[in-house]
Amino acid sequence: MTIDSKKKAVSREEIQSLLSDGEIARVSRAEGDARLVEGDEYIDLEDVAAGVHQVHATSVRPARALPRSAVSDATWAKIVAAIGR
Repeated sequence: MTIDSKKKAVSREEIQSLLSDGEIARVSRAEGDARLVEGDEYIDLEDVAAGVHQVHATSVRPARALPRSAVSDATWAKIVAAIGR
């Protein structure tokens, strides 16, 4: 499986299954009001296959973002491994 096909195979639900209960609660609250600031890393849960994004001043903020700051370092590492960066 190539990296591109691995990215396409990972769904929003699969990403959410990697989160702890506390992280799910934080992400659920943040999804509607994602406060991403310049430099933040995030996954667009509507386009998981696109991989990890970094916010820039001119970036369009996605409606359903999973910010790196909403999860532990260990969970973020699992997410990055699952999508193939």
